[in-house]
Amino acid sequence: MAYSIEDQVIALAGVFQAAALVNQVAKQGYAAESAYEASIKSLLIIDAPTTESVFGDRLGVQLGLRELIKALERGQGTPQPEIIRYALALLHLEAKLKKHPQMLEVIGKRIAQAIEQTRHFEATHSNVIKNLAGTYLDTISTFSLRIQVQGDPKHLQAQENADRIRALLLAGIRSAILWRQTGGRRYQLLFNRRKIVECAQRLAQ
Repeated sequence: MAYSIEDQVIALAGVFQAAALVNQVAKQGYAAESAYEASIKSLLIIDAPTTESVFGDRLGVQLGLRELIKALERGQGTPQPEIIRYALALLHLEAKLKKHPQMLEVIGKRIAQAIEQTRHFEATHSNVIKNLAGTYLDTISTFSLRIQVQGDPKHLQAQENADRIRALLLAGIRSAILWRQTGGRRYQLLFNRRKIVECAQRLAQ
């Protein structure tokens, strides 16, 4: 199946959105509700007909598109270094994960369990989030490279926020997988920066 630059940019925006939401929870103790819901739901949508539909529609990744533009385009707002660091770390972790098919299988089974939970709870219900957080903790966080999240200790120490952060990191990994599946590669962030920014600007509302 042929994918467009729009597919790649939407998926990459999903990575940056997860990173931005992690930063919000870590520093403020809460996340932008609509973006948070779209990112969590992206984990629970299997076999989506389009890249856009993974996030509901392009409105679901507006936060990510804005952060992607700030990260790559000078003069488009000051990017927060933590967001860029988290996003690049998620891309790196996904590259490691693809070499561990057994771990991918475990993640798939655990996400299937979370999907079953949504028959009884909303996608952002604490029970579902705890399941997704546990999935991240039992799999991705066992790699030697771990994402060190910085923020306000009083927010980071709250279990509910810790669960949200881990669930969002898992959502970021899912978006990174989607980015690779649509033809995205890390070198493009350097050599195709202008094309990515122009596409993100077209998609941003």
